[in-house]
Amino acid sequence: MRDREYTALAEFRYQMRRFLHFSEEAARRAGVHPQQHQLLLAIRGLPSGQEARIGKLAERLQLEPHSAVELINRAERRGLVMRTGNLGDRRQVIVHITHAGEAVLKKLSRQHRAELQSAAPQLLKVLKALGKSH
Repeated sequence: MRDREYTALAEFRYQMRRFLHFSEEAARRAGVHPQQHQLLLAIRGLPSGQEARIGKLAERLQLEPHSAVELINRAERRGLVMRTGNLGDRRQVIVHITHAGEAVLKKLSRQHRAELQSAAPQLLKVLKALGKSH
């Protein structure tokens, strides 16, 4: 590895941390825990045809299934999500965003899009530098 590669990796990590910090603070200002925001986005952002089952959400959030269940429990108590059973298999639980959860997610997503648009030039520059390091 060359010095410029370490510099590019460090810059990428810095930019990612800046965005994550922004994201966490934006969620808190909106009155939700950052992981609840991530849960809402994971549900809403699933590819078409995929259901928001516990295992799928755990994978998307990089959580153990029992931790995902605890997160869903807290979000459900806040009125952000609700659970339903799968008509084909009663053992499967599907998580849905409520109207309140959708409103929070829409507000946060607009803020995140604006922040990413602002950060995009620097992120692209770093990614380009990393791509050239071969």
